[in-house]
Amino acid sequence: MSRILVVAPNWIGDALMAQPLLARLREKRPGLKVDMLAPEWVVPVARRMPEVDEVITTPFRHGALSLRRRWQLGRALKERRYRQAIVLPNSWKAALVPFLARIPSRSGYVGESRYGLLNRLYRKPDKAMRRHYARLAEAPDTEPRMPLPDARLQVDAAHAAATRARFGIEGRYAVLCPGAEYGPAKRWPFFRELAERLEMPVVLLGSPNDIAAAAGVGGKNLVGKTTLDEAIDLIAGAKLVVSNDSGLMHVAAVLGRPLVALFGSSSPEQTPPQSGRSRVLWLKPECSPCFQRECPLGHFRCMRELSVEMVLADVARL
Repeated sequence: MSRILVVAPNWIGDALMAQPLLARLREKRPGLKVDMLAPEWVVPVARRMPEVDEVITTPFRHGALSLRRRWQLGRALKERRYRQAIVLPNSWKAALVPFLARIPSRSGYVGESRYGLLNRLYRKPDKAMRRHYARLAEAPDTEPRMPLPDARLQVDAAHAAATRARFGIEGRYAVLCPGAEYGPAKRWPFFRELAERLEMPVVLLGSPNDIAAAAGVGGKNLVGKTTLDEAIDLIAGAKLVVSNDSGLMHVAAVLGRPLVALFGSSSPEQTPPQSGRSRVLWLKPECSPCFQRECPLGHFRCMRELSVEMVLADVARL
């Protein structure tokens, strides 16, 4: 039975935008087994992907070289006798484990001059991330067939209901995601005012790094108090999600929740939420997208000029 190793991206949203690649691989090669090598914060998402047969957690801290531990993992994976690996992150260190595991075919974008570490090289990155990843299911310099498959996450209805009950959540509710791991330039500053004007109870979700962004916003504040698995279950039951460009935004879109996605310093032309019940708000002033962690000009117009009324108008259109 054919088995492939896919090295996952380091961000939840990127992992979901890579899911069409996994579906296309399975479509092209019936019976293929897909194992995903993922950092611990991406593992809950990877485990819910129907295309993934096994998830292997990497023991590395974010950004750390951890050469000895990569060597140990590579030697362990060698015993699995993979014939192919696809490396999705662009970093040099991300390609080390498949190389150390002596996997014969190692695919990925050139990235940080990864000649030798990879031996099936792709050289023209695409600004649209879903297409960028999906190209890796094809021969180099070959465009994938469009449209791409939709991403999907598995949710057990009974388990999700138990999660809601555990947090005391009943009936209709909206989920607000006021944080964004990348930095303040992606965080809309008016979630408190929005929460006051929504006509249903509000649940706030995010990681411990989003606690400051959620401060002062009314509703049930679960920021930093849930696992990612619990957050996915809670989003799955929401009647509305309003989110900055973040991993939870992509989760909501993939789960088919009515979503208003707020963009400022980043671009929905590159990392849009999956279409369906998603609406994107992006003012696109002349300085946007700058892709900076903080506004380099100090005025933060891309988010400050995006009013609560604009968001509520899009909520009404869902």
